[in-house]
Amino acid sequence: MMKLNEKKIIQIMNKEKNRSEDIEIFRLGNEQCAVCVDTLVESTDIPKCSKLSDISRKSVVSSLSDFAAKGVVPKFCIISLTLPKTISKKQVQELSNGFSSACKEFKIQLLGGDTNQGNEISIHIVLFGNVKNFIKRDNAKVEDIICTTGPFGYTGAALEIIMNKRKSITSFSTKSKNLFFKPKPRLKFGQESVNYITSSIDSSDGLSSCLNELSNQSKKKFLVTKIPTNKDVIKFSEKNKINLNKLVFDGGEEFELVFTVAPKNLKKIHALAKKNRINIFEIGHVSKGKGVFFDDGNESYRIKDKGWQHFR
Repeated sequence: MMKLNEKKIIQIMNKEKNRSEDIEIFRLGNEQCAVCVDTLVESTDIPKCSKLSDISRKSVVSSLSDFAAKGVVPKFCIISLTLPKTISKKQVQELSNGFSSACKEFKIQLLGGDTNQGNEISIHIVLFGNVKNFIKRDNAKVEDIICTTGPFGYTGAALEIIMNKRKSITSFSTKSKNLFFKPKPRLKFGQESVNYITSSIDSSDGLSSCLNELSNQSKKKFLVTKIPTNKDVIKFSEKNKINLNKLVFDGGEEFELVFTVAPKNLKKIHALAKKNRINIFEIGHVSKGKGVFFDDGNESYRIKDKGWQHFR
């Protein structure tokens, strides 16, 4: 009997399409529009210590990050809520505050939605937007540079601190938790760099998953030569005897962009990143072949897809 996972379920449900982009494109009159949907479930997606306002905001950010990876300008939002019978008025208000904050922050009009009763909190976000040039996942070219819009490892560290009571200095703990609970999608950068990027994906499922997805869809080999992280993440992993690769490649929840760009366009990408106060990490290059590998001259290994996947 075939063991189901998230990707196999998507393949069964979406028989006519071989590739997933996490958003769908359609035309409405003369406009090219985009839509995406995301679900957040209390028992699988929400740490016990979370503020409900942070969670509701993050549910919107999750869809916005998918839009950022494709260069989409968000316009409208619909929210469907499943809530337990025991939820209080104060808790509902906290959820509402998070939704309102996100819509105001990213200039989205909340159209409405639906409410239902269930055993736990479940949030379903549907976003609509406009897009001119659509960045796909299957267009990475040989000799392209592999980049990320920020460092990895902080959100994985945050989960270790929250769930497993790992030790860290206060400043690192605060920084990591802020990045986990209050992520910022790279919307402006994604929209402005759409003409220069060859392939792109949002990193919320983990860096190893993103790299493998781009490699598989582009039918190219991705060679990573630098680990995109900072010294304080390395220090945290060493102090707590946690594998650094696990934090960086398999943590998830970063909401950064992982993308490929032709060498001739790197200067423009760095200029756009500086304009948007983003640090670009050049982590490797694309070549002929298949699979994702790490090789920095000292060690070499295959980077397997060990990021977040439901039903795994």
